[in-house]
Amino acid sequence: MEFPAYLATMPMHAITEIHGEPGLLARFRLELRAFDEAARERLTEALDLAAELHRDDRRVREPYLNHLLRVAIRMMHHYQVRDVDAIVAGLLHDAVEDHPDELAAASGGERAVAHHGEDATAAALAVLAERFGPRVARLVGAVTNPAYDPGRDKHVQYREHVAASLDREPWARVIKISDFTDNGVGVIHTVGPKVTSSARKYRPLVPVYRDLVTRPDTPLSAPVKEHILGQLDLAEERFSAILDEPPHPN
Repeated sequence: MEFPAYLATMPMHAITEIHGEPGLLARFRLELRAFDEAARERLTEALDLAAELHRDDRRVREPYLNHLLRVAIRMMHHYQVRDVDAIVAGLLHDAVEDHPDELAAASGGERAVAHHGEDATAAALAVLAERFGPRVARLVGAVTNPAYDPGRDKHVQYREHVAASLDREPWARVIKISDFTDNGVGVIHTVGPKVTSSARKYRPLVPVYRDLVTRPDTPLSAPVKEHILGQLDLAEERFSAILDEPPHPN
């Protein structure tokens, strides 16, 4: 499949709309050129695992892998991240939450047997630690939602988890902010009830992410932080357009 020479400059949702998953994969490979061979191999292995785990998952109108690709590409291109562990964790950030049993079984043999009967999340994280290192597993764990108390509002619990978990893991902030940008700024690229439900879920998190991204220990450059703050402003504008009543004419 032929892609335009300007693929590397296209907004990711434009690539998604015009070229779909093949275009995002091509863009991902373009970003890999900034890394050495060993890093490219690790990132490709993580992508292959994400593609296998999420092979049947959909995100309204698109394969779920598109979301994971955009999160990773945004980290590499817009955030200028060269920390391979962080990008690997970005590609796999939903693997434990969505497919713990399948991930635990993916290692096969002794590892799968050793974790039989254990908590599925812990077993899946152990597999990630074995395949990609303990730091990757720790970062994925930090962005994995826990089981929520059914007696409390799940969105409130989600916000509490985000604030507490990311307070402890500066690099996990980078992953989660890219994820939030894809979900928040990208909310206008979805359809149906998910538009409103996503806006309600994510809008209260804007000030949380403003605080997290501007902290001195968040490992991003000042220009990148300014870029992200602009994206948070854009997300807030879109949430407002979706949720707020327009002013009545006099």
